[in-house]
Amino acid sequence: MNLIKSLFSHNKWFTIKPKLTGVLFFLFFCILFSLIISQQYRIAQKTKNDEMNAILQNIHKSIEQSLKDNYVDALTLALTINDKGKPENFEAVGKQIIEADSSIDAVQLVPKGIIRFTYPAKGNEAAQGINLLTNKKYRTEALKAIQTRKMYFAGPFELKQGGLGILGRIAVYKNNKFWGFSAILIRLKTLLDKPEIKKIDAKKYYFQFSKVDPVTHKEVFFLENKLKVDEKNAVTSTIPDGDWKLYLVDKNPNELILPFFAFSLLWFSLAALIGFLTTSFYKKPAELEKLIKEQSDEILKNEIKFKSVFEQASVGITYVDTVTGQLLEANKKYCNLLGYDQEEIKQKSIINLIHPDDLEKSLTNFEKLRNGIIKEYTTERRHITKSKDVIWIKLTISPLWENNGVLTNHIAIAEDITERKLAEEKILDSQKRIESLINTIDGIVWECDAETLKFNFVSKKVEDILGYTSEEWINTPNFWVDHIYENDKEATLKFCMEKTNQNLNHDFEYRMVAKDGRIVWLRDIVNVIIESGQAKSLRGIMIDVTKNKEIQKDLNNSFHLVTEQNKRLLNFSYIVSHNLRSHTSNISSIVDIIENSDSEEEKEEMIQLLKSVSDSLNETMLNLNEVVNIQTNIDIVVEKLNLKQYIDNTLTVLSDQIQFKGVQVISSIEKDVEIIYNPAYLESVLYNLISNAIRYSHHDRHPIIHIDSYKEGKKTVLKISDNGIGIDLDKNGHKIFGMYKKFSTHKDSKGIGLFITKNQIDAMGGSITVESEPNLGTTFKVYIS
Repeated sequence: MNLIKSLFSHNKWFTIKPKLTGVLFFLFFCILFSLIISQQYRIAQKTKNDEMNAILQNIHKSIEQSLKDNYVDALTLALTINDKGKPENFEAVGKQIIEADSSIDAVQLVPKGIIRFTYPAKGNEAAQGINLLTNKKYRTEALKAIQTRKMYFAGPFELKQGGLGILGRIAVYKNNKFWGFSAILIRLKTLLDKPEIKKIDAKKYYFQFSKVDPVTHKEVFFLENKLKVDEKNAVTSTIPDGDWKLYLVDKNPNELILPFFAFSLLWFSLAALIGFLTTSFYKKPAELEKLIKEQSDEILKNEIKFKSVFEQASVGITYVDTVTGQLLEANKKYCNLLGYDQEEIKQKSIINLIHPDDLEKSLTNFEKLRNGIIKEYTTERRHITKSKDVIWIKLTISPLWENNGVLTNHIAIAEDITERKLAEEKILDSQKRIESLINTIDGIVWECDAETLKFNFVSKKVEDILGYTSEEWINTPNFWVDHIYENDKEATLKFCMEKTNQNLNHDFEYRMVAKDGRIVWLRDIVNVIIESGQAKSLRGIMIDVTKNKEIQKDLNNSFHLVTEQNKRLLNFSYIVSHNLRSHTSNISSIVDIIENSDSEEEKEEMIQLLKSVSDSLNETMLNLNEVVNIQTNIDIVVEKLNLKQYIDNTLTVLSDQIQFKGVQVISSIEKDVEIIYNPAYLESVLYNLISNAIRYSHHDRHPIIHIDSYKEGKKTVLKISDNGIGIDLDKNGHKIFGMYKKFSTHKDSKGIGLFITKNQIDAMGGSITVESEPNLGTTFKVYIS
């Protein structure tokens, strides 16, 4: 009411000079609107800058994340270097890294700063042999990786193999000595192939990528753009791992000026209209006085209505002195909540009613309210009743401002939520007990959406079994699918989807890749949750069965070994019984003849025959001994052997026979073909196969022997072909590798060479096949693992 009286006391001045009042109002609103427009322009400009910064930061984060992944890949590659400083399994590890990370184009190991190992080698041949520490183009940034002992990304620069590329290098030390670099090669287009860059609105912005050249010390821009970079219209970001600078440039820096100019004209027109209306308004003081009276009556009605609502409200309402916390007034509902009457409640400070554990938070909020940091707030806290009981109250607190803008009082609306809070505590306690129980189960308990396979729960046991955290799994939509072992992925997903579509619970085994790279076998027992006849979600438990699988594998290997040994023993026992029985029978017969012979000449003849049989028996025993040595030699020593060198040595040993028979040997074995084999066995296999080809040459044609090798899958195949007399495989194919099996009348044929050759090849884990036709020739193929 005081405001209304004051307004009437000053109203006469306005009514006396209505035009001046209109001008003053016009000027006032012009200034006000100018400030508003200026503020809005700054806000719009800031919004645009914030948008550009957000876009650039997303690009920055995406590139940095790729570089962090590359750092892990470089460390993984460095681990292939053994204690002697030699890389092991470089090709396999390099292939795995390239397949696992699509952002990498090649990997390198650079001993002593010289590029020696690159995967893939194809397409990167031009980089081989470059010395980074002496080459002026690469030396500065290579030394930076050594000095910082961190991964540093050199470039972009023109690659020897063509195109712009970036090399991430990390210095490798062995026995505290610099060994060289582990490097990751990324083509610039691969590094910048980011969805965040592709999403940039080309009509509004363009992206630029630059670096200060370490030699010329000038900034070089790598992305083609007709517009010149103006840092006043751009936001920038720096990636220290490569000393790169990222730009996002505004193509239309003045686009806001025209809209705001039109906006200004509109507001200035509005200010003129307000001035005009003000002038017109003060020409009618009687109408204004009537309007004010009507408004004061309306205020009075509202006060009466509010008083009624205040007293009869179904929630507690109270006025509180914001400075002292004293309760000034409270309705009946609020008094009933705390057990006080209205006179008692006015003697209380809000501090006396709040539970001590909630007091600090409440005082902090009051302070923010007093200082204007927050306008109002809603909170849930505990209060202490007159009977010392603790109740939970939901409070909505709003300030009541004085005319001078000073906050003195506030109003609080209270609702009793004790029952809800008690129920929530019971639910929370139950959830904790269930979670604790789940985390004690020796398996990964999980739940996921049946359609998307996005997991919404994974128990803590996942850290023990696979090394990942529950949060990593849940926050990545395709985590499970992405971490199934590649060889099992297709069959696993197909089986899971088939059973889910049929609403059938299922139990199956597959492999997953653990965080440390281990391959873990899991048995997954899945329960399909069905709603309205459709699979809604999947729940299950993953059990680590890796040890069982390893035990089963060892048992299978042992069974296979025992089975193979039994076959060999049976074969050997047959050979011994067959061959020795023949010799012992001959000896027994000759001894009987000697004993019954009356002639010394006949006895002498039988003794000579006995010597011959004895020599044959001795040769048989030597052959059997060699077979036993092959079949019982478990720890066969193997080495990396040059196949061409061993073939050349064999041809040298057989040179007299080759020259005598006029044999033409055509060998197409490359100089760099190497195999892992036992040297003695390789010499024996080559000697037997080549000497047989010479021995059984056809007397009607010029003998030719072809020797070749090639890859078949993961095996090296040695192929030896001749145009000799050949073998009738229909008649003799089943016994061609048997002991003492002869297929010709050749005087030197003993039937032992192919048998020993077969045993030696089997002992090395390989195999041998034969293709032959009588009078056309024979081809032997040796498969070397």
